[in-house]
Amino acid sequence: MLVYPSGIDVSSAALRHLSDRLRQHRRALGTRWRRLPAGRQALLVLAHLRNGHTYAQLAAGFGVGTTTAYRYITEAIEVLAAPAPSLAQAARTASTKAFVLLDGTLLPIDRVAADRPFYSGKHKKHGMNVQIIADPAGRLLWASPARPGAVHDVRAAREHGIIDALAETGITCWADKAYQGAGGTVRVPYRGRWEKLSEGQQAVNRSHTRIRALVEQAVAALKSWRVLRKLRCSPAPTTGLVQAVLCLHLASSD
Repeated sequence: MLVYPSGIDVSSAALRHLSDRLRQHRRALGTRWRRLPAGRQALLVLAHLRNGHTYAQLAAGFGVGTTTAYRYITEAIEVLAAPAPSLAQAARTASTKAFVLLDGTLLPIDRVAADRPFYSGKHKKHGMNVQIIADPAGRLLWASPARPGAVHDVRAAREHGIIDALAETGITCWADKAYQGAGGTVRVPYRGRWEKLSEGQQAVNRSHTRIRALVEQAVAALKSWRVLRKLRCSPAPTTGLVQAVLCLHLASSD
């Protein structure tokens, strides 16, 4: 396999954060020697998460075996995901904001037609449903554990306890029509064909769309990590990947 220099569009803060976490993990394990130092392992993991490089590609580029690359990445994802903010912590952070934005996104996966639990009728593809909370500026605050793609957004929000958590803090939440009937402090636009809505309802919907449009920035921030654009592994590790990416994003945003 040919090897060439490449770049990763990630801040040095993310690299330092991951390197420090890996060094602490190695000290806790009492590790004496590794094929790659913590800094190089961190760089390998960032290349996988941000650029979506395969284990074989990374193994060739870093001069290690494919199994070693897999082990390094799996270890780092577990280390990163461990301190991911809980929903309760995210709700406390949200309580300091004027309001929050809620949306669901589908992370595509490789599945066959028989895997109905993972098929999203809305997106017409297989994937995993992840709920996202963003602040009024569209900055990512929290991402939920992954659920099969067939789970509807409002159902996923209820199962994760998002609606109740936001209601307890009294923070207003703006969401789209997928959250009709959610209750609590969730605000959704009026349903119905545009021409059948009154002028007042149309004005409310236009205002609602302008407010919640910024949540797309949070979705884009999550999917800027290319490993989440197309999951080519079992759906089981999806939650760990999402939590790891969330922690890296928050660390680099501080």
